[in-house]
Amino acid sequence: MTATTSPSPFPPLAAGVVGSLPRPQFLRDLLDPRAEGQVPQDVYEKRLDAATSYAIAMQEAAGLDLISDGEWRRRSYIGVISEVMHGFDSFTVDDELGTARPFHIVVEPMTPRRPGRIAEEARFLVQHTDRMTKVCLPSPYLLGQRMWDPERSRAAYPTREAFMLALVPVLRRELEEVVKTGVTVAQFDDTHLCLFVDPQVRSRYEDPQREIDLAVDLLNQILSGVKGVTRAVHLCRGNAGRLGWKGTGGYETLVPAMRRLDVDQYVLEYSIPVAGDMAVLRALPEDRLIGLGCVDVRGEQLDTVEEIAARVEEARTHVDAARLSLNPDCGFAPGSAAAIPIDEAYAKLQREVQAAALLRERLS
Repeated sequence: MTATTSPSPFPPLAAGVVGSLPRPQFLRDLLDPRAEGQVPQDVYEKRLDAATSYAIAMQEAAGLDLISDGEWRRRSYIGVISEVMHGFDSFTVDDELGTARPFHIVVEPMTPRRPGRIAEEARFLVQHTDRMTKVCLPSPYLLGQRMWDPERSRAAYPTREAFMLALVPVLRRELEEVVKTGVTVAQFDDTHLCLFVDPQVRSRYEDPQREIDLAVDLLNQILSGVKGVTRAVHLCRGNAGRLGWKGTGGYETLVPAMRRLDVDQYVLEYSIPVAGDMAVLRALPEDRLIGLGCVDVRGEQLDTVEEIAARVEEARTHVDAARLSLNPDCGFAPGSAAAIPIDEAYAKLQREVQAAALLRERLS
């Protein structure tokens, strides 16, 4: 196979993360919306700094080449937009375990609240590690699907698409500020775009292809022309933790859209049985890197080092190893309330690192 025509910022078969890490209980308590205001702001920030430093140290100890801050400053991976901009009604819903899950709906035209909020995360991360770094941003299409309501949002944005379009300059500005921090990878998460691999999801839309094209066009408006960072997109079938995934189907349906995305790297998932055939990787442009999801994040079981390595070996039959890096299928805990043990994630990341070392030895 032909290697990528653009230089990779990663060492061969680098081991990294997708984004979020499980939060220990004290951090989940700190981030619980019901506890807001119970400690002074300076104490709150000090504890978040300490927690985030631990997340960084844990990934370094696991041996990862590419790390994130675990998204430990966020209540949810998409809800961060409500900290960047005013205009959202925030509320919580208790799940069956009595855990408060945060939700946000846009109810007023957005105005700046804390521009550069995501860059603050990236800056802290870069300043506290010598490893390669990643920060994640939500895509405008995903935010539109999750944060626009036909009744409550109508006065602010008459259509879902109008809200999505309004998000483009906001996210472009956030991305530009992120780049200034020196972070290695800026990744946009668009799980809803990936759900169009599922025929049942496509059947809910009058014109699913138009929706796919819209998602791509919105992202390209944000990403195009941005230099100085590896631009990545994460496409997975939703992470419902122990409950599994939210859509099924291979990436074949999305290949034309993926080829149009103005990104440097696709961050995919391939450890779950519904992800389809890796042969589809052959259809992706040869100048794009591939973050191969080869570690399960949803179940309690630990993949063996050989199981992880075997998934990468399969990918190598379709694309050159120079384009591949290793990552879990998804973030371990996209929402701050996700009750996944941190030690479970640590053990899985250790095995990912061991698999990467094994594969490099075989290649040498």
